[in-house]
Amino acid sequence: MSSLKVAFAGTPEFARAALEAIAAAGFEVVLVLTQPDRPAGRGMKLQASPVKQFAVGRGWPVAQPRSLRLDGKYPDDAAAAREAIAAAGAEVMVVAAYGLILPQWVLDAPRLGCLNIHASLLPRWRGAAPIQAAILAGDPESGVTIMRMDSGLDTGPTLLREAVPIDDATTAATLHDALAALGARLILRALDEDPAPVAQPDAGATYAPKLTREDGRIDWTLDAPQLLRRIRALNPWPGTYASLGGEALKLLAAGPAEGAGAPGTVLDGRMTIACGVGAIRVLRMQRPGRAAIEAGDFLRGHPVPAGTVLG
Repeated sequence: MSSLKVAFAGTPEFARAALEAIAAAGFEVVLVLTQPDRPAGRGMKLQASPVKQFAVGRGWPVAQPRSLRLDGKYPDDAAAAREAIAAAGAEVMVVAAYGLILPQWVLDAPRLGCLNIHASLLPRWRGAAPIQAAILAGDPESGVTIMRMDSGLDTGPTLLREAVPIDDATTAATLHDALAALGARLILRALDEDPAPVAQPDAGATYAPKLTREDGRIDWTLDAPQLLRRIRALNPWPGTYASLGGEALKLLAAGPAEGAGAPGTVLDGRMTIACGVGAIRVLRMQRPGRAAIEAGDFLRGHPVPAGTVLG
């Protein structure tokens, strides 16, 4: 079925992995939808999304509407996107971390509908941040679900599901990469095999809301296992951070430690910090505007005496 005409909607690296696999498998990509270019980097220059960069390199047509709602804030963008989708004549649309809600007219446009690559084992962790949510909750596994999209939030019937384990070393970054590769493999199976859809059960449905920078603020009253999961789940973004000497110190890696005390109190000269229950030892950190550094190297230049309280 590599003769299928495919439209693709996605934005970040997670989506690019799937688009590369679709291209390598020989499917005809007739249109790519992606988010508008955004300011990025120290110079805040406009930067194309990873999906756009790959699509432009292939010479594929690219549309970047700010909205797809014909009655929304950007109706001209939506109308132009509708014309582009109609002209492309795609038989199926693959969607992966696109970032815009697809209204019904988009879902109805391709003959075979819209297939979504979702980074969780649906119905668990519907929503915007399923990778982080699975780690935060202490789930033993995550995975990828290929779903035929409907008008609900990740509620459509599933076509394929496959799990990957989560352990004490798993971060959002490592899980992202594993699921991106898995999603690329599963979407090819879905396009080739056209598996029968299975309705999602209502039981077990949970939601993973979009993260903000405020989610990274450390709450030292949490117990040690919760804090360790939080540091792993929010790495690399938004990161977890605590106040030290008036600076927002980003905590990049930590491990369990022995000790007890008032939450947020440094217990020794090795950056062991008391939590609501138990303690953690910070292993890697980053000061604002500086490179990431191992805790031992940081402490040689910036000793943090026992009794210091982190905000």
